[in-house]
Amino acid sequence: MTRTAIAARALAVTAAAALLSTATGPTVAQAKPEPKAPREFVALRDVDPTIIQEMRYLTPHNFVGVPVDGYEKPMCILTRPAATALHQAQTGLLKRGYSLKVYDCYRPQRAVDHFVRWAKDLDDQRMKAEFYPQVDKTRLFADGYIAEQSGHSRGSTLDLTVVKLPAAPTHAYVPGERLAPCYGPPQERFPDNSLDMGTGFDCFDTLAHTDDPRIQGAQRANRDLLRGALAEQGFVNLPEEWWHFTYKPEVFPDTYFDFPVSRRSLSGGPMADS
Repeated sequence: MTRTAIAARALAVTAAAALLSTATGPTVAQAKPEPKAPREFVALRDVDPTIIQEMRYLTPHNFVGVPVDGYEKPMCILTRPAATALHQAQTGLLKRGYSLKVYDCYRPQRAVDHFVRWAKDLDDQRMKAEFYPQVDKTRLFADGYIAEQSGHSRGSTLDLTVVKLPAAPTHAYVPGERLAPCYGPPQERFPDNSLDMGTGFDCFDTLAHTDDPRIQGAQRANRDLLRGALAEQGFVNLPEEWWHFTYKPEVFPDTYFDFPVSRRSLSGGPMADS
């Protein structure tokens, strides 16, 4: 073989190798799988299909004003012990003519990161009139409304309320509609089929503190109904939020997960999303 032929062959081999590298490189990078939930996580609907689910962060009706990162399907995911305990609480409430309604359950870390980015964008005030009318956005971190991590990401914390049965339909939020303060009179707040708890869900206001002394009468009785039903099953309330409860002991007390809220994240296989 002549020197010219050898050089030509070497050049061809080099070109082929470069082409292969270009073709396979991005494919390897794109093949990174989504994180999956540990087997201890379940869909609440598989444990108790009677609990009403109104997953707010999949919709634009939340303090951010847009669907939140990581919420792909309108489903509540929890650790199995938390879901089982919630089922027991629901069983007791059903006998009394009530149902639980969940607003948020497991929350991916990417959703928390979305909240943090929103809180740092001081120009984005689109939902202020409803969710934080009396709180300056510069105070959200200092006052504890927003944090870099959330107990929701550990899988045993959820936000919920109580609904009188038969449940009335919930008003469908239309982006851009007039917003009313979350702490206003019930006839002025955003229409919700929940019992009147004194404020709406995710209200950044001291009136949302579970034992705020200004909450009296039926509103106090309703908060006590929710807290009592859950406390009997091992849930502990966050004093600053009447809707926020954590099942104890937590299965994952120190681990913050980031798998998306979707049926495919669970170990049960490729079932239809709830």
